[in-house]
Amino acid sequence: MNSYSIADNFNHFFKIKFANNKLLRQEAFRIRYGVYSRELGWEPENELELETDECDDYSYHCLLEHRRTNVYAGCVRLVIPPVSNPNLPLPFEANCLHSARTDIVDSTTFARGSFGEISRLAVLETFRRRAKEKSVPFVLQDINPETVYTEEERRNFPNIAMGLYLAAVALADICRHRGMFVMMEPRLNKRLQRFGLPFEQVGDEIDYHGLRAMFYLDKDNFNSQLSDELLALYKIIYNDLAQQMSLIPFSDCTDK
Repeated sequence: MNSYSIADNFNHFFKIKFANNKLLRQEAFRIRYGVYSRELGWEPENELELETDECDDYSYHCLLEHRRTNVYAGCVRLVIPPVSNPNLPLPFEANCLHSARTDIVDSTTFARGSFGEISRLAVLETFRRRAKEKSVPFVLQDINPETVYTEEERRNFPNIAMGLYLAAVALADICRHRGMFVMMEPRLNKRLQRFGLPFEQVGDEIDYHGLRAMFYLDKDNFNSQLSDELLALYKIIYNDLAQQMSLIPFSDCTDK
């Protein structure tokens, strides 16, 4: 396996799943609860041990499954304001629109349904630990604390978050969106830039669970700047999602 590409290795250990039913979406909510409520304390704990919000009803959710153990390692969602109810806001519109640099990109001029926001990306702590911490149990989602991941598997763990970002971009690509937004730390943007996802900063830095800013990725840059290896991974993820989804892509007859 050592001579395999990033795409081959990733596809060997993980597979992307479109959460197209209640049970799969609850798996995503459970991961989010473990990260955002238990670990980070950003959201309140609750008896159901599920982290949800009003945007979940108009989002596409993805899970990343570890093939050997069938454990869901992480999740991400793409929030899309529905054409049928255009007043429903995206997370950045509800919380951070005051920081927007409308002189760069003005999202309020975009047709509803033609863009979305990457949100609630979460990776289980189990899949973020260094090798020296692998014996420390972290029980969530009925994971057996005795599960031991091989060194080869662990070498692929740093690619999990990237795979989830590519999944969110692939969702927007499948939907034929004009672009996508995300609130993130500027230092994370620098990392994504190096990987070939040239998000443009379109908002002032604000204190929103740490120093964050609004970023935008235009459709022309969804995959055009990815390295050959990451482009191969993107195509795998795109094709996997396209086969699992049944939808009508956004189309604006006024677009030229």
